[in-house]
This record gives sequence, C-alpha cells and structure tokens, in this order.
Amino acid sequence: MVFDARSASGSRSRRDATRPAAGRRPRSATSAADSEPAASSFEDPGTEAEEAPVTLRLDGKVALVTGAGSPDGIGYATARRLRDLGARVAIVSTTRRIHERATELGVTGFVADLTDEAEVGALADAIADQLGDVEVLVNNAGLASRTSPEVLRPVAQLTYDEWRAEIDRNLSTAFLCSRAFVGGMSEQGWGRIVNLAATAGPINALPTEAAYAAAKAGVVGLTRALAMELVADGINVNCVAPGTIYTAASTVTEIKQGLGTPIGRPGTPDEVAAAIAFLCSPAASYITGQMLVVDGGNSVREAEFR
Repeated sequence: MVFDARSASGSRSRRDATRPAAGRRPRSATSAADSEPAASSFEDPGTEAEEAPVTLRLDGKVALVTGAGSPDGIGYATARRLRDLGARVAIVSTTRRIHERATELGVTGFVADLTDEAEVGALADAIADQLGDVEVLVNNAGLASRTSPEVLRPVAQLTYDEWRAEIDRNLSTAFLCSRAFVGGMSEQGWGRIVNLAATAGPINALPTEAAYAAAKAGVVGLTRALAMELVADGINVNCVAPGTIYTAASTVTEIKQGLGTPIGRPGTPDEVAAAIAFLCSPAASYITGQMLVVDGGNSVREAEFR
C-alpha cells in the first residue's frame, strides 16, 4: 500500500499532534520504609535473565527508521539490520523513492515530510493501522544528502531561514517523531529510541557549519532529556554520533578526512547501523541517555604522528 502523508494530513488525525497519548503508568505510593531497597529486590534481574536470556533479536517488534530513501545511506543499512533481527520494519523519506527501497528490503514504505507536524501525525496513524504501535524508533532523518545539502556558510552570512531549515531538518524531525510515538511505547512498557547525532556539534565543529553543529548538539540534549523522562516506562533513549562515513553523498574532502582517521579509512553505513541495532535491542536494556561515537577513533586522537 502506498502512503503519502501529504494527502492524509489534511484530514484530522485521530492522534493529537501536539502531545503523545497518555501512556505513563501511575506509580503506587510508597512509604519511607517501602523505599528502602530490600535485599531480594536485587535478585530479580538475575532471575529475569535466566527466564529471558539477553538477546539482540527483535522478533515481532515494530520498528520505524526515518530518512531511509538512499540505498547507500545509514537509514537503509539500519532498516536492513533491524529486519534481519526479526523486526517488522517501516521506513520513511520525503520522496516516493522510499517505495523502491521498501520493495528491495521487503518492508513497508511511507512518504512524509517529518518537519511538518501534521504529516508526522498522519504517518503515526498510518503505521499504527498497517503494522501496529511502533516500539523501536530510529530518528535518522536529517543527514545531508546531494538532493538536500548541508548549508555551509559563516554565521555572519547565514540567513535566518537557512538556520531554521538546518535546525528543523536535523533536530525538529527527531522531536516530532519521538513525541508522536512515545505514548504507544509507554502504554506497552517497552521501547527503544535511537537518535542520529554526529561528531560535529557534540564533539567538534568546523567553520561554516554552525547550524548543523547546533542541531546535532541539540539531538544529544534531546536524547538525554527523553531518557530521563521515559526511563520509568521501560523506554531507553540513546544516540549514535557518526564521524566520516562513506556514502553516495560523500565529497572528496570528506573521503580524504576519513583516510586520515586512526583506522585509516572512512566508516561505512553498515558499521553505524550495527551500533544503532545494538542500542535498539533487548541486549541494551541497561543503557540509556548515552552517546555512542562511531568515528574510527578520530575524536580520541590528540595529535597525528607519522
């Protein structure tokens, strides 16, 4: 089935686009004595581990990967990994080429502009109708591509519209999608959100990329805030920060930068996808609010010695 959020967003969504479904389970009141940790309470995780061994499998889970329109990109590689782990995968991008990617992967494709609040709401309804509630969300949308290049301009020359476009594409998309799906995760008492940050912003920055760097630093802040808000509902929220990754959109300069990393080459989308898939899995149950850097050791190196 072909779904285009642009045609669906005109009708009123069943979900309130301004706030997620009320899903947080109420906590029972406890006395001061009850708040003291009982010795037996620390035995429960071990008991549960014996009953349900730690696994990377996502059998039956509904997963959404945004920004998966390029066959050479991180989103596509992530969708393939999650599918191979048993998830029922939905992918979304802003163009109808997403249906070609969906056919190649054997998953379900959707078209939506994730900077548009109404289209995100319509997307959430469409996925719920076709696949069920999303339990795994990978906010990959926003990374620069040839068709939607990063704005490279010094702050003094950057227009407000260019600034807003970069923030919306790289940060607002993660906010709108997270808000749309956390309610369903809370109701089920389990969920995984992985946001795509970057080394640019949280770790370093280059001249002319202030808007992109600010947005990606914001992704880390959003990740940590969400992690603390949702931890009581069984939802883990983390982010992955890729360094120089070789994709179809890579420039010659970026490829040369990759050759200068300690490992001596750019990373691959599948290597980033492997990190994302782990954080999406039940095996990452004790990890939340973290940023995992995937950059070949480049951010660790203080100086280059030959």
